[in-house]
Amino acid sequence: MLPIGPMMIEHRLIERMIKIMDLEVKRIEKEGVLNLVLIDQAVDFIRTYADRCHHGKEEGILFRELEKKNISRDHKKILDELVEEHKLGRKLTGSLAEARKEAANENHSQVLDVVDIMKKLVNIYPKHIEKEDKHFFMPVMGYFTESEKQAMLEEGYEFDQNLIHEKYRDVVKEYENGF
Repeated sequence: MLPIGPMMIEHRLIERMIKIMDLEVKRIEKEGVLNLVLIDQAVDFIRTYADRCHHGKEEGILFRELEKKNISRDHKKILDELVEEHKLGRKLTGSLAEARKEAANENHSQVLDVVDIMKKLVNIYPKHIEKEDKHFFMPVMGYFTESEKQAMLEEGYEFDQNLIHEKYRDVVKEYENGF
């Protein structure tokens, strides 16, 4: 398997969550009521799975290794765009978490903000994923030797194994610091 294989599989799950978020936006627009649990889970999913796990492997392994290569100007342009899109996703997710918090405090004007932010996330993720899957991942594999590809794949597996431990160590630390 290529090191991009697991990342492309992860894209399919991210697409499913984005579809759920899109359906939730439509429901909120119709009913005017937020499902705070779903929004919390969407924020956690994007932060943990899409950003920390998935983008963590992209930026921390694939992009890092590409920076060591003499890649074409076109691939460099796409790489830079992808990094900026990751930053935008992080910013929007933080804004969604904040707007959700305000909406939970009975600030009803925040319902519109939640919907607006969710729409932006629903809009950017499919385009971002398509750019990676169809225009970037396969072409950039040509910069690597078979042994480099295998090393990145193994590093990705190791990254995934450590992620859950890291997440829940952080959860416990957060509570410990609050006491």
